[in-house]
Amino acid sequence: MTAHILVIDDDPQERRSLKAVIESRGHAVHVAESDQAGLEVFRKMRGEIDAVLLDLKSGEGNRLSVLSFLDRLRADVPVIVQTAESGTDLAVEAMRAGAFDFVVKPTSLERIATAVSNALKLHESDGSGRPLKRGRSASVSFSDIIAASAGMARVLELGRRAVQSHLPIMVEGEAGVGKEMLARAIHSASERSGRPFVAVNCAAIPHATIEAVLFGRPEQDGVDEGLIGKFKEADGGTLFIEEIGDLPLHTQAKLLEAVQKGEIIAAGSHNPHKVDVRIIASTSKDLIEEVKANRFREDLYYRLSVFPITVPALRRRKEDIVHLARAFAERFSAEQRLQRPLGIGSGALALLTAYDWPGNVRQLENAVFRAVVLAEGDELTERDFPQVAAQLPGRGGPLTTVASRTPAGAVDELASKTAGTPLVAESGHSSTVAAPAPFANVAASANVIVSTDESGNVRKLAEVEEELIRFALKFYRGQMSQVARKLGIGRSTLYRKLKDYGIDPDNPQKDAA
Repeated sequence: MTAHILVIDDDPQERRSLKAVIESRGHAVHVAESDQAGLEVFRKMRGEIDAVLLDLKSGEGNRLSVLSFLDRLRADVPVIVQTAESGTDLAVEAMRAGAFDFVVKPTSLERIATAVSNALKLHESDGSGRPLKRGRSASVSFSDIIAASAGMARVLELGRRAVQSHLPIMVEGEAGVGKEMLARAIHSASERSGRPFVAVNCAAIPHATIEAVLFGRPEQDGVDEGLIGKFKEADGGTLFIEEIGDLPLHTQAKLLEAVQKGEIIAAGSHNPHKVDVRIIASTSKDLIEEVKANRFREDLYYRLSVFPITVPALRRRKEDIVHLARAFAERFSAEQRLQRPLGIGSGALALLTAYDWPGNVRQLENAVFRAVVLAEGDELTERDFPQVAAQLPGRGGPLTTVASRTPAGAVDELASKTAGTPLVAESGHSSTVAAPAPFANVAASANVIVSTDESGNVRKLAEVEEELIRFALKFYRGQMSQVARKLGIGRSTLYRKLKDYGIDPDNPQKDAA
């Protein structure tokens, strides 16, 4: 069956090459030289387009907005993004925004054609290239949330406590960690469970219309039918405000008034309406930093953060990965109507556990879904996760040895816990610890941060912090987003620390040595 593929790329040579290779697979190709032209083609042919191949260039503004527009026009069409090697962070952001797959250039045309074929296979299997949107409206209980790790057990404990109160809740954590699932579990266990749970994502709504979306807009002379607003939709129930850090300041003021008074005023109106809504807000930003930068109101922050819950990133709760992967494999096997659930081999589980998952649980879910649909055997193996394996440089290679002063009995434990982090040397007996393979391209001495000075006293925290930041800048080649993410701090915090330590943020690698 002939599929229709839309290629959006501003390079005419690339468009011709991609058109030729995709057409050689028996598909029809439609090309566009710009985002605007591509969206126009998509609007006209929205019922016919089966997949989109979009070229992302990090230096041309917010290209991810194209994903958002495509999603609004038709959410079931898989989008494959291309990005240059220097734009891998952008590719990861695209995956978080809903892209089906990404390809890092330079790569072969065959690799791109294969990505398109995989997207079409998934699209044909259940009509959706974006499995992560399934079940968002379904009822969720605390028992549905996997919490094998101590960090997630603490989250569930706080969630159950939150059920008993009517206070606003602030759920913090990176994108994809499961903030909405926790919010739904709290709602389902509360006395409001019989009333609506309404979710609204501030990052996905234009600033010009978000006030009307939240508070409603009256009908205007029969021309505009108006909006009821999310607050009224959630009356008696729970309103989940996602990415509240993206709410514009003028709307923050109106939200504060609604929280304080329990009443709202529709956009363009002067008549207040009483509403009974419990607010659960979420953010992937450091709101304290946003307050300091005057991008978020301090009074609103403290009003909404009465009951804060932080959901840890998946890389900080690796105990959950095996359980999550198996649960996803079982669920997707049932949805694909397989005779029996696909198992996951030990090699594949080791691979999944070794990866850091920058897109968190959402990315893991997407990877397992893709593997289940494309699997040819009765068990998922490492071969079913090629994208994960490709992002683990040095995996399976020889380990480098790093001289570290560590108590001999703690060698194995330290080696297992330091994956992805430089080793910190302690005073004591000398031992040799095998550093993870990703450090193979870094000199051994660069992997050791000494914790005591020449006098045997513990070094100042600022000195150790500066050394770690310089190491991270060098290790991640000055990729600021990745450095901030790996250090577990916000970008604004990282830039402030660079200034404190005299490191040029425009050329961080130069000063990191």
